[in-house]
Amino acid sequence: MTTFAGGLIAPSLLAAGHDTAEVAEKGYPDPSIIILDERFKKYVQLNAAVERLWTGGRWTEGPVWFGDGRYLLFSDIPNNVMLRWNEETGEVSKFRSPANYSNGNTRDRQGRLISCEHDSRRVTRTELDGTITTLIDNYQGRKFNAPNDVVVHTNGSIWFTDPGYGILSNYEGHVDKFELPTNVYRLDPSTGDITVVADDFARPNGLCFSPDEKLLYIADTGQPKDKPNPIRVFDVVNGKELKNGKMFCDMGKGLADGIRCDTDGNVWASAGWVGKDYDGVHVFAPDGKMIGQVLLPEACANLCFGGLKKNRLFMTASTSVYSLYVNAQGAQRP
Repeated sequence: MTTFAGGLIAPSLLAAGHDTAEVAEKGYPDPSIIILDERFKKYVQLNAAVERLWTGGRWTEGPVWFGDGRYLLFSDIPNNVMLRWNEETGEVSKFRSPANYSNGNTRDRQGRLISCEHDSRRVTRTELDGTITTLIDNYQGRKFNAPNDVVVHTNGSIWFTDPGYGILSNYEGHVDKFELPTNVYRLDPSTGDITVVADDFARPNGLCFSPDEKLLYIADTGQPKDKPNPIRVFDVVNGKELKNGKMFCDMGKGLADGIRCDTDGNVWASAGWVGKDYDGVHVFAPDGKMIGQVLLPEACANLCFGGLKKNRLFMTASTSVYSLYVNAQGAQRP
């Protein structure tokens, strides 16, 4: 077992907060996996359980799978570090520290890491030689608030949200003033051209494309307490703009943070801030109906698909990282 600065400890294989003896006693199927609709049954691997791969963080976020290296990268924002979990050994090591309080991460079409940094208020690209390039840090001369989550279109454009959580406190960045509205942006990294694609969110957060990239889903996590926090869906026009935005689903008492589509067009949404029987992952069919849940003992901040066959769901949840093998594959690229 290895340890390193910040109180971060090596992985332990525990299922959904239970020890292995409890899992053996309960047997399969894992009671943490809830089927709400017949359509979800096909995605449940009945002899697979939720596993806690690692614990010891403060607020884990931004998971991204590197299949060519068989590892998962993720952010621990308050500890100002990015970590790497090795699938072959189960070990966790530092990838980058300090990390400018990085939040969301993804990869571009060339396999390079794209990151949203709270503290520097920018979007960066880690080149294949390890050097870091600032892709964008302002809009029309005004600093971004604190870029949060990011996806890449197959045409190479980078789409990201800027809700500003990283400048609300010193815990996930630093206290600073908002210079821009809480927008969603599209960046063409080949030209540097940047446009606002959505400007009517309270706090735009997680986002993902449908498998055919004709739709973009965006979670809003800033609605007043008397209003639901929705996931909205937009038509993507020519890979450049959004039109016809509408409610996709209502997250009820809680909210969705990171979201991902599978190859069938279902939306897997990290969920939290409610507690028992809610926190974890909510799965929505393309018609917006919730069809299943994966319950976790912690609020889930983000998720991604990975593993050798892209059928392993990785979930960053508060202090820990969890996984679950499912009969679904992630639609994200590359």
